[in-house]
Amino acid sequence: MTKILFVCHGNICRSPMAEFVMKKLVKEAGLAREFEIASAATSREEIGNPVYPPARRELAKHGLSCSGKYARQMTAADYDRYDYIPIMDRNNQRNIMRIIGSDPENKVRLLMEYAGSSRDVADPWYTGDFETTYRDVDEGCRALLDDILRRDDHRSSAK
Repeated sequence: MTKILFVCHGNICRSPMAEFVMKKLVKEAGLAREFEIASAATSREEIGNPVYPPARRELAKHGLSCSGKYARQMTAADYDRYDYIPIMDRNNQRNIMRIIGSDPENKVRLLMEYAGSSRDVADPWYTGDFETTYRDVDEGCRALLDDILRRDDHRSSAK
C-alpha cells in the first residue's frame, strides 16, 4: 500500500484539495485499495475546522466532496507512517522540519516538483483564486500518481 500525506499551512484549502483530487484519481485508475491518502497542517491555527468554504465549493465544481474532513496537524509519527509527503510551498518545508527534525528518506517534496516545476501551489488564502489552486493541485497530483506508478507496479495488482 502506498501512503500519501499532503501538507499545507492550515489544512483547510490546498492540502485537502490535493487529498480529494488524489483520491479521485486513484479511484478512477482502479487503485483506491492500493492507496491511503490524507492531509495535514504544519500549524495549529485551524485544527478541528472543516475545509474552507470556497475550497469546498471549488471541489464540488469538479464533483468532489470533502465532507467530514477536519484540519489536523502533522505529527512526527506521520513521517514514518507515510511514503510520500507532498507539500504545497517552501514555508511548509521549514515548518515540517520543525516537526520531524529531518527528512533522511527524501519524502518531503514540493507537489509541483512532480510536474517538473519548482513553483509553489498557488495559495488561495491570499489570492482568492481557488480555480488556479485546483489546477495546480490537479496537475501536481496527476504527475505524482504517474511517478508512483512508474516506480511501483500498482497496475498489475489492480487487474
